[in-house]
Amino acid sequence: MRVLVIATPVPSHFLPLVPLLWALRSAGHEVTVLGQPDVLGAVRACGLTGVGVGEPFDVDAMLLRNLPGEQRPLQARPRPAPELLGGYGRLWWAHAAALLDRYTALAEEYGPGLILADPLEYCSLIIGARLGVPVVHHRWTVDAISGPARRFVRADAREPADRLGPAGLPDPTVLLDPCPPSLRLPDGEAGVPIRYVPYSGGAVTPAWVRADPGPGAGRRRVAVSLGNTPALHGEGFVRGLLHGLAARSDAEILITLPEPYRSAVGPLPGNVTAIDPLPLHLFLGTCDAIVHHGGAGTAMTATAFGLPQLVLPQLADHFPLADRLAATGAGLSFDTAAQQDDPRTIGRALDELLSDPHHARSARRLAAEMAAMPSPGAVATDLERLAGANTEPREASLPCTSRN
Repeated sequence: MRVLVIATPVPSHFLPLVPLLWALRSAGHEVTVLGQPDVLGAVRACGLTGVGVGEPFDVDAMLLRNLPGEQRPLQARPRPAPELLGGYGRLWWAHAAALLDRYTALAEEYGPGLILADPLEYCSLIIGARLGVPVVHHRWTVDAISGPARRFVRADAREPADRLGPAGLPDPTVLLDPCPPSLRLPDGEAGVPIRYVPYSGGAVTPAWVRADPGPGAGRRRVAVSLGNTPALHGEGFVRGLLHGLAARSDAEILITLPEPYRSAVGPLPGNVTAIDPLPLHLFLGTCDAIVHHGGAGTAMTATAFGLPQLVLPQLADHFPLADRLAATGAGLSFDTAAQQDDPRTIGRALDELLSDPHHARSARRLAAEMAAMPSPGAVATDLERLAGANTEPREASLPCTSRN
């Protein structure tokens, strides 16, 4: 079977799909990823084949555009009201409309038996309907956006969708959901469960990780992972956060922070250590808790390790994810810039996270739920049946080079 993956141009949107793509590839299926240059590095790094289309998208530049003064995005664009979440679809529909004809031509040339995409990639839905091929969307985490966004853009999508085949924008054939049951939105769109397998790239395991005895070894270690927050929100936010966390003097604070941000943040408190970015699954097993920005990969990896989480959401789907972690008891969250910038608020929250055993018990319960979900390998077998695939290997007809 030929599997065509269509990715929105954000690496963190693509990475959650990788374990399922490995499972399909290991079962003998041909997997090709179609996307802009932004995701091709992640495609190569995970050992898959990609076809590049168009120019870089640069999501960070988009998020920083038109910010007033020295404000960071959360200050300029506070948490949106729930009824406005579907509006995020406007951005991703405009992106899809610009690439639809080129993606359609390449898909027709390739002849897939199955199409996979992340839940904000709309070309996949129109192309799948045109070709009569099942379309699978793979959520990243708590998903309060993709269903409302599809409904929001359906009217805008009608003309190009009609022109290329289907009437309007279809729903995905299958919507895969990696959230453990207790973490899901109670009134959200139902999905098919798939176990979340942490993946954020490869690395060499550092000696300090191999030698670490893990939690309970006479110290409390707290991981801090801010994703691209240093680029988006500036050194001042990071500096204030670390000083607030460091007030818990019996805790070792370990932050992944690359240069040049590490130097710009300046001297760190004695119980704070900055390390180069490292896949979280390599060292979260040595930690007692985590502080992060609400990114899907960070939150889901921490959930897999059963860690209580202090979530400081910044954008879009960060907010509903933080809400659900807090509702389960596995986390605490502060969703305004004023709260996040207050070192006393941050320090008290870390004290509670480490001192109240309810948070650790709730986090372990979520991890157990996640571990009981169907593996990517099992889901790959189900998708093969869905596609009615001929699993005999065939030579690829889609060139594995960039095309504009």
